[in-house]
Order: sequence, then C-alpha cells, then structure tokens
Amino acid sequence: MIAIQTLKRQSLGAVTSRASSCYPRFFSISPTSQDAHTSTSRRPPSKPHSIDPRWLTMIKRRIGKCMMFGLKPPQVEEAGNILQRIARDWRELIAGSEGYLTDEWRRGLYRQTVAWGEMDSMVRHVNNVTYLRYAETARVYFVRNFAVHIDQAHRKEWMNLVSPKGVGVIVRSLKIDYKFPMTYPDKVTVYHKLVHDPSAQQSQYAFDLQAMILSEARQRPAARVHEDIVVYDYKQNKKTTLPPFVEAQFQTMWDLQKRARKHWQQQILDIETQVRKLEVESWDREDAVEDMGSARK
Repeated sequence: MIAIQTLKRQSLGAVTSRASSCYPRFFSISPTSQDAHTSTSRRPPSKPHSIDPRWLTMIKRRIGKCMMFGLKPPQVEEAGNILQRIARDWRELIAGSEGYLTDEWRRGLYRQTVAWGEMDSMVRHVNNVTYLRYAETARVYFVRNFAVHIDQAHRKEWMNLVSPKGVGVIVRSLKIDYKFPMTYPDKVTVYHKLVHDPSAQQSQYAFDLQAMILSEARQRPAARVHEDIVVYDYKQNKKTTLPPFVEAQFQTMWDLQKRARKHWQQQILDIETQVRKLEVESWDREDAVEDMGSARK
C-alpha cells in the first residue's frame, strides 16, 4: 500500500484534485498525479510493495476502461493476456506478495466449499467462529504438510506435533481481523506463514503464525488471523523448546517466504507497468479520442 511518508507529503487539495481528474487507483502501485496527461503519470512504478486487497478489482477496471475507450488488436491481445495471468495467479499475487507460500505442498485449505449451514441465520453471513475453524483446520494441515511432503525423515515427529502424544503445539492466543462478511455460496483458501525470523526468535518456547483466509468468490482476504503458538510437552505437562528439526524447517521456510514476497511483488510491478502502458496508449494519451464505433458515423 502507499507508504505513510508519501501520504504525509500529499496535501488534501492534491488528493481532492486527483480524485476528480484521474481514474481512481485505490492504492494500486502505479503513480498518480493531478494531471492525467503529465509526464509524471506516464512513468511506470519503480518500487514494488504490498497491495490493497481490492487491487485485483481495480486492475480489471483499469483494463476495462482501456478496452471500452478503444484498443487496437495487438493491445486487445495484450489486455487479454494480462487478464488470463491474473485469473491464473490471483492467489499468488495477493498472498505470495506478502510472503505466503502457496504451492500445493504448503497450503492449508484449498478451495474448501462454504456450507450453507455455516452461515449465521440472524445476520446471514458466515458465522464469526467458523473463520477460526478454517484457520484451525489449515493450521493442522500446515503441520501435516511437513510430515507428508516436506520433511518425511521426521514424519512421525511432525504428526505428533498435532496430537497429545509427546511434544506438540498448542494455541496460546488468537487475534482475528474480519475484512468482510462471507456468504454462501463461496469457497475458502487458507495459507499460513511465519511472522518472525526463526534465527532471531525471542522465545525458544513459542512462535507466531499468520493466516490469510481468502474468499474465492471475492478474490480477496475475508479475514486475517494471528496465532501465538507454544511448544508443549504433554508427558511432562510443561512448555518446552522448539525441536531442532522444526527449527531447521522453519528457517528454510522463512527464506522461501522472503523469496516468494520478492518474486510476486515483482510480478505485481510487471502487471502494473503493462496496464499503465495500455492506459498511456489509449485514454491517457494527449491526443486521445474515444472510439465510438458505428455511433461516430
């Protein structure tokens, strides 16, 4: 999203002027200006960063505006390629750009159907407790994925982490931020990521996870969950240190998260640059004249 320092430098008058004179971008990473035809507005974004949850919607609208204004056949093809790319990679663009690992060996829940009975009959949206159950189920699969796909040499130990048979993990606290009310019909995808670098973890007995609950219908986060997890020895009934095999895998995962964030932020930057190019070549060029089709004749 737009950096706070940038917002501080912008006056209210400038913001108002942009809102009335430019096509709104809603925290899209393309630069905006008071005059849509200035050279500043033509410069492509130079620094990738996280995106607004509605970024996908706004990108589609920007492409749609270009197509409604009138594009040449090669530009139409380019616009179609961008839309296909977004349709294929939208989960990675949203979650991957924040460091979530989205491949099939890492994801917790993938396109799980929202049941009609999960809605609250009074307010007619998915019950608030259900979001926590999505995160809980995804957290169990997050651990099981290490056993089944990633670190089979310690399969038994990983499986024990989600059972009271020895050293396991338990939730100490949860914090959830609801972004919008999901309704039936919908599907949810849930990813988990580490919050802190394991090599710099302050506590040897605990770690923090964040979960992103994605709505497939709206293609944006429906909720975010922060999970404070403690390592617990069920045999001795006390907390214990994180096992070395877990530390090793978490460090690898942290490194992968950093790479994923960098990769998908760059993909966002590429898409923004492509869309900006279409805008400059259509409605946002100095001699732009809308293609009215047969109505002009």
